[in-house]
Order: sequence, then structure tokens, then C-alpha cells
Amino acid sequence: MALIFSPGQFARRAEFYHQLGQLTAAGLGVVNALEQLERHPPDHSYRMPIHRLRGELSDGLTLSESLQRTGSWLPALDMALIHAGEQSGRLDACFRLLADYYTDHARVSRQVLVDLAYPAFLFHFAVFILLFLQFFASGDWMLYLMKTVGVLVPIYAVIALGIYAGQSRHSEPWRAALEVILHPVPVLGAARRSLALARLAASLEALLSAGVTVIEAWEMAATASGSPVLRQTVLGWRPLVQGGETPAEVVRASGRFPALFVNQYASGEISGKLDETLRRLRDYYQDEGTRKLHIFAQWTPRAVYLLIVLAIAYKVVSFYADYFKLISNVMNF
Repeated sequence: MALIFSPGQFARRAEFYHQLGQLTAAGLGVVNALEQLERHPPDHSYRMPIHRLRGELSDGLTLSESLQRTGSWLPALDMALIHAGEQSGRLDACFRLLADYYTDHARVSRQVLVDLAYPAFLFHFAVFILLFLQFFASGDWMLYLMKTVGVLVPIYAVIALGIYAGQSRHSEPWRAALEVILHPVPVLGAARRSLALARLAASLEALLSAGVTVIEAWEMAATASGSPVLRQTVLGWRPLVQGGETPAEVVRASGRFPALFVNQYASGEISGKLDETLRRLRDYYQDEGTRKLHIFAQWTPRAVYLLIVLAIAYKVVSFYADYFKLISNVMNF
């Protein structure tokens, strides 16, 4: 499937999971739900992958196995969450979680694009108009194109590379490197960490409630979180837990989890109400991550606009400074 980066693509993926969640919650099996979606898909591009998926399911494979056989149609994050939902018997809940995830991304990306429209226009206007005076004086088309298109093409390339790098369908080493790069980014890094913890808490609650052993539940939930750093951390816990340490102890000792998560998880483990605690953690980190994503979406265009205005002001001041210097030289001559 093509790269997902536009609000429309996010919205169609959200609608796909929303319909799957509604149909499975209503009692339809996955095969019947996919049959309904094949007839009325959120987009025509979904019809062929859904048809292939139904074919794999008809051969007796599980949904997770069938998705793996269909290639890279779904990102690794989606498949990990679906696998966790399949193991816990809560596929409908995982579909709803994915629907909310893509709905939020559609809303944020739409807001960013709308807010960036004017700064983008202003930037292109500045590039072509401010350099037009030099072209008017020299008449050199090649120089003008080199200074305008030659500036825009590298910027477009960087934007395209950023969109490609941000896709969740890449391999784990790629996503791990991206996570390290984005970790210190203000607001965005914290938003990604909060959403990863929300997915981990949701998957962990579902798996433990379904009777999956605690270490297997943690490993599957860490994979479903979408954070390679959390996954690598949790994969090293098995010897510790088998050696007698409790999950709360290894969570605290890992240093990878915020104090709120550590304390709440330990309280839930001691009180025997871990399922309720994990649901509260899921809701808290989901709200926190969504709030920070919206803040990032609001302030990124403003920061870009400010940088563009400062660049234009610098160009204007430089132009007039050179102009007055030229007049002064002529008068002195």
C-alpha cells in the first residue's frame, strides 16, 4: 500500500478499523466483517487487500498470520495490536483503539496542513519575488532558476524524506533510530511516548484479563506499543521475572517508565486491581498524548511562520542596506 501521510488516508484507515470494530462488536466473525467491508470499503484501494486477506483466512490461518502473508499492507504497529487483540479475545477493542489512533492523526495532520498553507505561500512568494529584482536587473534566467527552484527542490526533498522516515511500516532498527531522534523534540517526543504507553497499557490489560502469562503479556504489549525502545527493554525481563522478581520491580528498575506509570502499576499489582489500574493508565496517557499532539500541530505552523517572516525581514533589510550603500558610493564618487 502507498505511504500514509495525508489526512484523507489517515481518515480512511480510521474508517476501516471503525467499521471492523462495529461489525465484530455486533457479533460478526472477522471473515463476515471483512466480506461486508469488501463490498463497501472505505476506499477502492482497500478492496484487493481485503480480498486477499479473506482468501488467507479461508485457508484456516489466524488473522495475524493472514496479515503477515499479505505483505506490508498494514504497518507493524497495527499487526502487533491486532495480534494482541486476537490473543486476548478483544479484537473489537483493538480495532476501536486503532480507529481512535488514526482519527487523531487525521485531525492533527489536517490542522497542520491548514495552518501551514499561509506560511508556505508566503515562503514561495518571498523566494520568487525577492529575487525577481536581481533577475530584472541581470536578465539571467538560469541564475534566477538556480536561486529559486534550486532552493525549493532540496526543501521538498527533505520534507519527502521526513514523510517517508515517519512511516510505521519500516523495520524495527529504522523505527528505533527515528525514536531516538524524535525523543528530545519538545512536545512531539513526549506525545509519542505517551501514546506508546497508552497502547502498552491497553494491550497489557486485555492480555492479562484473557489469562495470558504475565511475561508473555508484557512482551506482546511492548511490541504492540510501537516503541522499539520499550520492546527491547521488556524482552530482557524474562530471566528476571523467572528468577522471582515481580513485574513491578523490573518496571521500576528499568528506568524506562515515568514515575506515575511505575507507582500506579505497583499499586495495582499489590491491590489485585491491575486491570482497573491499566485502564486508567491507558485513558490518562491517551488523553495526554493526544493533547500534546494537538499542541504540536498548533505551534509548528506558527514557528515556521515566524522563521519565514524573520528571513523575509532579513532579506528586505539587506536589500535596502545594499541599496543605500550603492547610493552613498555614487554620491561620494
